[in-house]
Amino acid sequence: MFRFVDKGAISSMNSQYYIDLENKHGAHNYEPLDVVLTRGDGVWVYDVEGNRYFDCLSAYSAVSQGHVHPKILSALKTQAEILTLTSRAFRNDQFSLLLKELTEFTGYEMALMMNSGAEGVETAIKVARKWAYVSKGVPRYDAEIIVAEGNFHGRTTTIVGFSTEEAYRYDFGPFTPGFVVVPYDDIDALKAAVTPNTAAIMLEPIQGETGIRIPTDGYLKAVRELCDQENVLFIADEIQTGFGRTGKLFACMHEDVRPDMTIIGKAVSGGFYPVSAVLADEEVLGLIVPGDHGSTFGGNPLGSAVARAAIRVIKEEKMVENSQKLGDYFKGRLQRIESEHVKEVRGRGLFIAVELKDEAGGARRFCEALKDEGILAKETHGTVIRFAPPLVVDRDTIDWALPIIEKVLMMP
Repeated sequence: MFRFVDKGAISSMNSQYYIDLENKHGAHNYEPLDVVLTRGDGVWVYDVEGNRYFDCLSAYSAVSQGHVHPKILSALKTQAEILTLTSRAFRNDQFSLLLKELTEFTGYEMALMMNSGAEGVETAIKVARKWAYVSKGVPRYDAEIIVAEGNFHGRTTTIVGFSTEEAYRYDFGPFTPGFVVVPYDDIDALKAAVTPNTAAIMLEPIQGETGIRIPTDGYLKAVRELCDQENVLFIADEIQTGFGRTGKLFACMHEDVRPDMTIIGKAVSGGFYPVSAVLADEEVLGLIVPGDHGSTFGGNPLGSAVARAAIRVIKEEKMVENSQKLGDYFKGRLQRIESEHVKEVRGRGLFIAVELKDEAGGARRFCEALKDEGILAKETHGTVIRFAPPLVVDRDTIDWALPIIEKVLMMP
């Protein structure tokens, strides 16, 4: 029997009520920190008890523009009152404008819009395979895509099949063939893996889930040169690193590299609505014809209007430049912390990792301690704390957070 609860009763419920409810009725596919958020504003979020936290995860970079950015919110409200969904069976007046603004902003000729990051990756895989058969002449169904150890491209059955993280794969096979895995940041291994059947090399320019792993200077440029020499597509997964997270519009730009395809998501819509895309020139994306691929929600007017506003905000508020400037400052100050637990501090822009020594007892306990002090960060791969606040963060907020971070890193 349903029980209706008034707003007064809801406001009196504490975090444990919501935690227990989620644990009882939700699949346990995450292990979140035990904080129950109810409101966000810029770089700050608030829990149901009214406590304020500095968000240093940005929903894995999806809210790079900050929580509930007023200009994106306005676009969402305006469009929601007019038209939300048409499907691609018909055209709408927001989709074409998004395509124009997105391609002008990124420098690619075309875009294929989807919803989630994983859908974007699956789309890139399909496009690369068709390109291999139609343009390169690879025998049909023999195309191979080379990926890197430590990759994280999503959670679909195809994608987890070429993951090297056992927890992502175990019990989910059989897996899709056609993928070759080589060590990350090893150009010789890539060269050895390329065959006449290679359609593409797909990489993250910085591996996020592995712990913000940055390749050696020159690696991405060498990958670009290899792809040119062997007539292979270079696919960059910039779902987490794109749109300013690393201090450049795309992380590949740190080496002046332009991939044949770039996959984007997360910050494309500022956290208001799932929007992703594959960016490429016409010689690649022009191969897709009606019936090849689709999505009921991909390119819908609501998502398109939101993404248009999110792009404008990044440009007008110079968020890429802010990421570079304050990322250098934040990383530099973190590197000055003299803690026996810290192995290395690394990062680009506002995409920073504090890697702990094995004997530190794991990153989780430090993230829980940070939460108790008003900072939300999340561990990855056991020993790494990520600091990736929204790109609207200012120096005063970072200066407020640094003594707290130092205090936590100095604990026994």
